[in-house]
Amino acid sequence: MSASDADNTADIGVDDFIRRFERGMQAVTAAEDTLTARRRYEALCKSFAPPDPDSLSVVDSELDGVRVRRLRPSGINDGTATDARGNECILYIHGGGWSLGSAKSHHGIAADLAVRLQREVISVDYRLAPEADYSQAIDDCHAVAELARPVALIGDSAGARLGLDLARRLDWQPPLGLVYPPVGTPSLETLGADAPLLTREDVLASWRQVARSVSKLCEARAPAPQIVALAVERDPLTRPFEAAIADWRASGAEIDYFCAAGMVHGALHAHARLPAMRDAWAAFCQALKVRLG
Repeated sequence: MSASDADNTADIGVDDFIRRFERGMQAVTAAEDTLTARRRYEALCKSFAPPDPDSLSVVDSELDGVRVRRLRPSGINDGTATDARGNECILYIHGGGWSLGSAKSHHGIAADLAVRLQREVISVDYRLAPEADYSQAIDDCHAVAELARPVALIGDSAGARLGLDLARRLDWQPPLGLVYPPVGTPSLETLGADAPLLTREDVLASWRQVARSVSKLCEARAPAPQIVALAVERDPLTRPFEAAIADWRASGAEIDYFCAAGMVHGALHAHARLPAMRDAWAAFCQALKVRLG
């Protein structure tokens, strides 16, 4: 392991993470064009990810015309674009506020999922705003899901919202893994207090980009019969998420819920380096693994 790799695996404090992520996001927002902003965001997120294990195979390809990254642990049978269902794969949908993020920026999360669950993970590079609207983003995820027939859907942040809306479209009902999603229709009244890295206005600004093309669905009905949920303590999205979980449980869903104490939105990128996030993420993944059998 090189010195730089070692630096990328040492534990850090949440305040250090916040400072580094804030500094990186300042560079993202100062970018002169969208492409530069997205590349800077990818570099920022990747800077917290540990190196891949040698046992992980990574292939960028397409499924039904949608760009994907396929991450496969050793021992998992190789698959082609038409037989992914034989691999019992996981579909992962990245976050980024619907305008940022990619399979590259969230590679560390998807790679860790593949290793922990010992299944192929297909990470979807769905189209982003403002070039595409929400309906096109979810269409991309739906197209990949129909071809791959994943045994679970997992998403974080904006990707978790896509995942729960996608789950309501499917004619089969795989377990759903949700990490700090925006649920319902975000508003100043429903959101929790502002927090480092994510304020209520940040949430509303992202929502305004996609709100017109978000399907109107029954929010009280659980998006899947089995859900594994992960939130962080310091996040305006946690209060409405916990309220939704209560409603979904009342409607009959089986839900495992974990909350990372002291953590903030975006901390999943540094799950390998933030002890509280690491523990909550491990519990989330273990609950998913149990539900997958």
